[in-house]
Amino acid sequence: MVDNRYATALVIGSVLSLLATVYLSVAVGTQHWFQFSSPPIKQGVNLTDHKEEFITGDFEEKNYSYHLFMLNGSLGLWWRCIQVPSQSYWFREPDDLHAVNESDDRTQLPDCTHQSGCPDPKMETLCVSFTLPQQFKVKTKQPTAEEDLLRTYLWRGQFLLPLVSLALVFLSGLVGVCACLCRSFTPTLGMGVLHFIAGLCSLGTVCCFRAGIDLLQHNYNPPQGVDGSMGWSLYLALISFPLQMMAAALFLWAARSHRKYYTRMAAYRVA
Repeated sequence: MVDNRYATALVIGSVLSLLATVYLSVAVGTQHWFQFSSPPIKQGVNLTDHKEEFITGDFEEKNYSYHLFMLNGSLGLWWRCIQVPSQSYWFREPDDLHAVNESDDRTQLPDCTHQSGCPDPKMETLCVSFTLPQQFKVKTKQPTAEEDLLRTYLWRGQFLLPLVSLALVFLSGLVGVCACLCRSFTPTLGMGVLHFIAGLCSLGTVCCFRAGIDLLQHNYNPPQGVDGSMGWSLYLALISFPLQMMAAALFLWAARSHRKYYTRMAAYRVA
């Protein structure tokens, strides 16, 4: 027989574990871990070239970081994204536009600037995923191009730790199923330990990512006017940490308390 208190702790712990798994899975699969807010583009820039370079260009941290800084980029564990107009636009200064119109009255410009009072173009988000070899690529220091071991291991940690966390929760679920089939309360202790380690991995993911972003901005100094902020994906991963810890505490408490209760009942029967 299992006391109602222990059964309730198991149910609540299982629900918390499920929520933490969903939150962490959504966070890993989305790109809103960190977002850059860029100032309006004022100089003559062909955004079509930037789009093609960002999508089809060679993977180089210096190049895609520049695009993230200039085009309201967002960064995730598996994705890097930029925001560009849905059509091809040329951004020019108002004086340049006036000169072009005077030289050729038939010229039709599909774009307009913020200063000219025209509405902003409709923006779209373009995302490119990091491949597995790119996740393990060595980071370098600028401008010396020297290997940066700290950033390299932080990048690999933020990629591996959430996978380890999800794997531990999945293993804990298998242990729980085995406990139900065997009608034993002892494996619950293992479930608590696995959830505790998984929670530490989730926290380590957030710490590695945040430290890596700070070092990235220190290594590649963003242009003036570019601001960065944490996104909702990072907060989801951060929320999964206390949920996993609470689930671990409930499992450990239930296993330890049930064992003491069983020991006292056995001693009472012998007496």
